[in-house]
Amino acid sequence: MIPNLKRYVLGGVFLLGIVIIVLPLLLETERLNLDEEARSQAPGSFVDLTHGTVHYELAGPGDGPVVVLVHGFSVPYFVWDPTFERLSSEGFRVLRYDLYGRGYSERPDIAYDKTLYVEQLSELLTVLEIDDPIDLVGLSMGGPVIASFTSAYPERVARLVFVDPFVGPVDAGVLAVPGFGEYLAVVFFARTLPERLGDDFFDPMKVPDWEGRFREQMRYRGFRRALLRSLRGFMAEDFSVQYGGLGRKGIPTLLFWGRHDQTVPFIHSGSTAEALGARLVVVEEAGHTPHLEKPEIFESEILRFLTRDGPD
Repeated sequence: MIPNLKRYVLGGVFLLGIVIIVLPLLLETERLNLDEEARSQAPGSFVDLTHGTVHYELAGPGDGPVVVLVHGFSVPYFVWDPTFERLSSEGFRVLRYDLYGRGYSERPDIAYDKTLYVEQLSELLTVLEIDDPIDLVGLSMGGPVIASFTSAYPERVARLVFVDPFVGPVDAGVLAVPGFGEYLAVVFFARTLPERLGDDFFDPMKVPDWEGRFREQMRYRGFRRALLRSLRGFMAEDFSVQYGGLGRKGIPTLLFWGRHDQTVPFIHSGSTAEALGARLVVVEEAGHTPHLEKPEIFESEILRFLTRDGPD
């Protein structure tokens, strides 16, 4: 019995090893290179910066006040569709772009940290010859991106708008373990992101038809690596201290927060507003994306803020 049992155990271990090896190959989604041919099918424009090609869109009158929209962790610039259209129709010159590693922007094999995101935005503004102070709007992870940019270049910023901003730090857990984290990202973490888009919404009926657009970026090599390195680097920081420093600069700031946000819980709203010195707009019956769930409230408030002459 013992020799037979040993054979069964060894056979089971062998089969398990085969499954562990084969599973990532079966579940792999990143099978293409993000090249010129792939980008030729995308809307918007492209520009080459230090770390590669950046996908962006610029609309609105050429002499309008410039508003820059910065998206969050995984959904690229299309998360701003209605806001982009509304602001540009109201006379603003509106810029949105894909952060490195997302959408149709380059996925460089480097650290995804504060320096990368700050310099991406700085270079993009320079290349597009946007020299006057701008208004910055950051959603989720885009919040600390615009905060970091403003801390580095305060003279280039006129107003700030934060939408359910990431505070941090996040505990990456087993995803932080080299090798094992990459394996889990293939078989579970990144692969399940499309199905979890609805988690950002209070009302599942209001979730946009995004899954196909989201999966498109998952076809190209480097997306998963960018997310994983962002978790391990950029999002491992505690940005509450930086928000406090930013608040002392006296830049006019508006903060939106969905009452039912499960991604960056509403409990952080009060302390973040105080740190930033911001007026807090609580959006009822909204989750992590109040600009999509309650556009009538969001757009009214942001337009009032961006068009005012005196203190908010």
